[in-house]
Amino acid sequence: MTSQSSTEFHLPSLDGIRALAVMIVFLSHAGWGHLIPGGLGVTIFFFLSGYLITTLMRREYARRQRIDFKAFYLRRVYRILPPMYLVLFSLLILWLAGAVPGQVTPGGVLAQVLQVTNYYVIQPDNTGIVPYTGTFWSLAVEEHFYLVFPLLFALGARRWPLQRLALLLLGLCGLVLLWRCVLVYGWHVPSNRTYMATDTRFDNMLFGCIMALWRNPALDAGDLPGAPRQRGLWLAGAGGLLLLTLVVRDPALRETWRYTLQGLALFPLFWLAVRYPAWWPFRWLNWRPVQWVGLVSYVFYLSHFYFLALCEQWLGQRTALVAAAALVLTLAYSALVYQLVELPFARLRRRLHTELPPARTEAAAAAAQPHSAPH
Repeated sequence: MTSQSSTEFHLPSLDGIRALAVMIVFLSHAGWGHLIPGGLGVTIFFFLSGYLITTLMRREYARRQRIDFKAFYLRRVYRILPPMYLVLFSLLILWLAGAVPGQVTPGGVLAQVLQVTNYYVIQPDNTGIVPYTGTFWSLAVEEHFYLVFPLLFALGARRWPLQRLALLLLGLCGLVLLWRCVLVYGWHVPSNRTYMATDTRFDNMLFGCIMALWRNPALDAGDLPGAPRQRGLWLAGAGGLLLLTLVVRDPALRETWRYTLQGLALFPLFWLAVRYPAWWPFRWLNWRPVQWVGLVSYVFYLSHFYFLALCEQWLGQRTALVAAAALVLTLAYSALVYQLVELPFARLRRRLHTELPPARTEAAAAAAQPHSAPH
């Protein structure tokens, strides 16, 4: 759900994709969930996170021949935790004051503070998290991923060409799919177990990592096979596959194959959006108002549940009017937090992101470019 400051490294269309993803989630929660799949917005965020983080690590490794783990984790802390804790404890204070309903327990709050919300809420006795923070489970998935993947990348980049590392990650995605099949078909776990757990969802981030390693549209030469002349076919095929994952209603298939197929479908869609931002299907992603929504999308994602409930309390059942009012309030709050909290911490992150002059050694060149990439 998080974004990287554009002053550090700008990738075309990504802010627009964030805006699209957060609007999918918002409209689903605003009462159109039967038409607009909010889970798809989360999957898009996961893919984007994997792609962006791996792209940034590729650039760092190409310049320094190493990953500064301390700086990486501090940047993640500065980016993720201040807005999250602000929203979390603001809602907790409102609950203590009796302004919001719900049952809060120390265990639920502790799970959220320690970034294990996803595993807490999939337990049978899962009451006690702070009201209107139901989206925080996905932050836990991302945090767990950020803890492990930089180590995996650093080890893999030293041992193998980037394309081989991408193939290994693809194999890991296959193992995650197999694990979901075991859980669903063998152990008959509830759907929230496969939907929210890190061990069943981190493959959506790995698909983004694979795109960052194999023919990265922002770093590498080359195109998708047949593109640019056949990029319309890539767009139609990927869009069709994505639509198929939404119309198939079989619960078992949805909780096993859906996430894998969506990851595969997002690959060409992201690739085309980053490589061809001026192409008409993606041009709107780079309009300034859309990019602005993407910049404030993190706090928007964290806080929109509360403003939907507040407007519903004021205006009645969730209608288009409730959604419109909640949209305005959430955007205003997100803009305020962006200015007062996110931007100051972004300046701290930039201090940790000072780049050394490129060291074009053989090892650095190997990390920056794909090995034997077919064109």
